[in-house]
Amino acid sequence: MKILLPPSETKRPGGSRRPAALETWALPGLRPERERAIDALIALAGDEDAAARVLKLSDRQRGEIVHNAELRTAPTMPAVDRYTGVLYDALDAPSLSAAARRWLGTHVWIHSAPFGPVGALDRIPSYRLGAAVAVPGLPPLRRLWADAVSAAMREAAPSFVLDLRSEAYVSLGPIPAEVPSVYVRVVTDTGRALNHFNKHAKGDLVRTLAEGRPRATTRRGLLSWAGSAGIDLRETEDPSVIELVIAQASTPPA
Repeated sequence: MKILLPPSETKRPGGSRRPAALETWALPGLRPERERAIDALIALAGDEDAAARVLKLSDRQRGEIVHNAELRTAPTMPAVDRYTGVLYDALDAPSLSAAARRWLGTHVWIHSAPFGPVGALDRIPSYRLGAAVAVPGLPPLRRLWADAVSAAMREAAPSFVLDLRSEAYVSLGPIPAEVPSVYVRVVTDTGRALNHFNKHAKGDLVRTLAEGRPRATTRRGLLSWAGSAGIDLRETEDPSVIELVIAQASTPPA
């Protein structure tokens, strides 16, 4: 099983002094697109005003441009540690056991805008780029990534994919039809769809998976494990979607 996670706009600074080694990342067939995106971001960072405009940065955020300028030389850390924010705070990967982190490294891809999906333990630099940004020198990110990511997933041939990405990142890499997969929708036990809080629920789910390290290789196997782990995953009328059901009392007030 592979789990696809979205990235986060917020990131933990620093890391080790080892620069990014693209040849070691998951889905190595994406290296040409990764190189192209990195080069375009470095070039854009050479004009601070243009970079701030393209990346939609406030004056206070302009300091983030340097992250893109230094993509090839900056410190790196595992992707699952680099990202912060609601989902990643709930996952809290730095506090997991070594065995749970190894499980994440084997089973989780994190889908970034400049790098495509990378392994949870692939060491990445900090950067600034969202899925909807149009970068000079690059085609629209959907055109850059969609076919290449789908082809890389097809080549990797996972037995089953659990897709926890946002719609913006799904469009940057649709899962091929021949790869069994389900998209996860987070709802309350009253049936109300959740927006912001869905990130926390997804982080909790992935943490529980990493701690339990199930050997689920199919949709049915995942649902069976979830029942034994006390997680309310439910089938829907749409075979491509399952629902992660959260008790109304555990959600923050609207």
